[in-house]
Amino acid sequence: MSELSHPLAGRVVLITGAGRGLGRAHALACAALGARIVVNDFGGSRDGVGASSGPADEVVAEIRAAGGEAVAHAGNVAEPEDAASMVALALDRFGELHALVNNAGILRDRSLLNLTIDEWTQVVDVHLRGTFVMTQAAGRYWRDQAKAGTPIAARIVNTSSGSGLFGNFGQANYSAAKGGIASLTATTAIELGRYGVTANAIAPVGKTRLISEDPEFVKLKEGFDPLDPANVSPLVTWLVSEESGEITGRTFSVAGGYIGVVEGYLRGPGMQHDRKLTFADIDAELPVLVAQSRPRTSAYESHPYSGRG
Repeated sequence: MSELSHPLAGRVVLITGAGRGLGRAHALACAALGARIVVNDFGGSRDGVGASSGPADEVVAEIRAAGGEAVAHAGNVAEPEDAASMVALALDRFGELHALVNNAGILRDRSLLNLTIDEWTQVVDVHLRGTFVMTQAAGRYWRDQAKAGTPIAARIVNTSSGSGLFGNFGQANYSAAKGGIASLTATTAIELGRYGVTANAIAPVGKTRLISEDPEFVKLKEGFDPLDPANVSPLVTWLVSEESGEITGRTFSVAGGYIGVVEGYLRGPGMQHDRKLTFADIDAELPVLVAQSRPRTSAYESHPYSGRG
């Protein structure tokens, strides 16, 4: 087994929402490169209704049929007890945990003024709370290992979105959650770096059940399908590897054969006076500064396969 063909040999990777779509693709890709996988999936519908162990079990069966090692977990990422049991399962079955890929998600799309509190809460709970809860469970394990003197080269890969970075009509709950994940990733990188943990985020585009109904994402090209979820997974495999250790706190836009470094929240043109600013100062200068700044990017212009970009 060569290091070149199996760069994840010996690595144990926990992937949430791995029963379908992007998560399934990540699980299969990591396993193909030698990783042992904890496949988590709650097994609910696109909008989070219901539960089933079937999707996680099916992916585990695929990995094992290909000669890999995997175990299934059907817990809820938003519940601390389930998160702790996922980490415990990795340790019990494989003896270690090296990487966490936070991928689980649901959609409850509705325009801002019509969005219900339940629709807000359910989406934010799975995406943002789930990412926090899972990160805390894995992070506590790595912290304890580091304090005990064990060398750590751990990786966290979170799933943000172009909607979260740039906004999108009808997705206030999803956009807020995904934007929060990008910010959480930056803080995670700052806080857990001292324990040997890196944290990065991806803003992927793939034709999954979450976006397959969006007409902007149904185009196919002959031969190479840029919206195949499997195109996103090579970046994930690299980010969970030991080779990515110098990169942390970053978010990457990824689709098809494209990867871009997201440069968000950079200070642009500014105004400065050595006194309290007045209304007149702001009225005279701020519109000029905004005109001089880089234009806002939309979710549909954030990668070359958008249909609008």
